[in-house]
Amino acid sequence: MAELRVGAGSIYPRIVASRIRSQLAYPASFALDVVAQFIGQSIELIVILVVFTQVSSLGGFSAGEVVLIYGLSATAFGLADLSVGQVEELPTYIRTGEFDVMLLRPLGTLPQLLSADVALKRLGRVAAGLGVLVWSFVTLDIDWTPARVALAVIAPLAGAVILSSMWVAANAVSFWFVDGREFANSVTYGSSFSTSYPITIYGPWLRRVMCYAVPAAFVAYFPAIGLLGRPDPLGLPEVLQWSSPLVAVVAVTGAGLVWRTGVRHYQGTGS
Repeated sequence: MAELRVGAGSIYPRIVASRIRSQLAYPASFALDVVAQFIGQSIELIVILVVFTQVSSLGGFSAGEVVLIYGLSATAFGLADLSVGQVEELPTYIRTGEFDVMLLRPLGTLPQLLSADVALKRLGRVAAGLGVLVWSFVTLDIDWTPARVALAVIAPLAGAVILSSMWVAANAVSFWFVDGREFANSVTYGSSFSTSYPITIYGPWLRRVMCYAVPAAFVAYFPAIGLLGRPDPLGLPEVLQWSSPLVAVVAVTGAGLVWRTGVRHYQGTGS
């Protein structure tokens, strides 16, 4: 069943707009939800700062440099969570038979799932990440060139695309397993933790996974090195520091292939 359907371009914006209006109908509740998300994301930064009360560097990076990595990661994570966070509900949709209903509609299944609920409160996570990122840009001694300015703008967006692709692919395992939620959660929320630190703190085998199998290192680590203009402590090629957009394209292609394969092999609930 084709994932791209005629007329979808005009339908999805209306669905998303209706979801947003329903949440803004209660501004006080919405504001509290946004603040809660902001605080939740900021707790991870507090953990990093606490670590630096005991050490002067982490994986060869100073406190300010690790905060830059965190800012890139948190912004990308917030944007990904806002855009595709609803994909975590796929196991529930499959178990209740609601996914079968989506297959009967003349619309793509993935866009239907993502637009089923737009949690605008996740803007709090984005705000927390952006705040830290801007602070890092101002306080760190970065040699701003046109290339680095472009990298500073593109890196969080490319990181969000990479994380979104990872989340879609991870949750698509539910097409083959009874409940793949725990596996998916280890990827989604685990990616938030793993990308917030330099990959130099991990063992060699895990670094290889994060660079070449699951491209988590391209979310924040490599872009941060490119912005700082410092050599990679691992001696990896400099081109990797500027490769996040290309990796994002590859990640989207891979996630789309996994999703379409899962939909084609989906047998229904049997009810």
